[in-house]
Amino acid sequence: MESIISFGIAMLAAPLFPGVILKMKAFWAGKKGPPLLIKYYTFFKLLKKGSVYSNSTTFVFKMGPTVSLGAAIMALLFFPLGGTAPILAFEGDVILIFYMLALGRFFTICAALDTASPFEGMGAAREAYYSTLAEATVFVILVLFYRLSGALSFAEFFSGPAPITVMGPAGALLLLVIVSLFMVLLTENSRVPVDDPATHLELTMIHEVMILDHSGPDLALIELGAFYKLFFYAAFITHILHPLQYGAPWVNGLVFYGIMALIYAAVGLTESIMARFRMNLVPKFILTSFALVFFATILTMGVIK
Repeated sequence: MESIISFGIAMLAAPLFPGVILKMKAFWAGKKGPPLLIKYYTFFKLLKKGSVYSNSTTFVFKMGPTVSLGAAIMALLFFPLGGTAPILAFEGDVILIFYMLALGRFFTICAALDTASPFEGMGAAREAYYSTLAEATVFVILVLFYRLSGALSFAEFFSGPAPITVMGPAGALLLLVIVSLFMVLLTENSRVPVDDPATHLELTMIHEVMILDHSGPDLALIELGAFYKLFFYAAFITHILHPLQYGAPWVNGLVFYGIMALIYAAVGLTESIMARFRMNLVPKFILTSFALVFFATILTMGVIK
């Protein structure tokens, strides 16, 4: 029951945290910024509108938002949230989770290509290229975690008898993993410096240009799926930073969401002090995350020995 309640809280809280990013960016710009609940307002506003479909689109275009949202929700079903065990878990579920997220991305790309728009096709090509580079980093992290825990399950990684955390024996090396995973978070969620979600120039957009033709409830589902995906990666980093093993579940939850808020604030700070990279520099940025975690994996071999 605690796992179900924790999952429900995560579903409701995920649209709140992007407001922290906006508040942080507004703070550094000397502005007041929008309210924290702005994403809820936008979501329900989109649900009340109608959807417009081009004559060139097929059922693939309509499937994209639904599949991407379902994939993000499935990922959270297998993830321990707030110190509780995940609702679903089995050995090897980490492979399923990341390929579920890849499936959601695949259908988003297919929906963009289904519009027959050259701009959306350009954004889809960039999304596929950058996510392929980030996938290498993710699976090296899983190899490292397997060496540390002997398991391939998020339940064993973070809610098992020996949770993986910076407070453990390999804590110093996991700092490299945190930096690498934060870079993957920025890449997979199309944040600065990889992409700028606030831009309106099609030539420089990646994710936003892929969803230009979506509107109304379809766009609402895409935005909600993006909130859950960002929440997943932020929760991943949170568990590495802290094992979340206190006596009372509500204390675990408070600590968990407190650290989550700090991670979202770090995203906002990054977007405030950095500019978007030129396209030719983005692959180098992503491969840097791979180099960091690969180096950490090599060093971890010596720690384990």
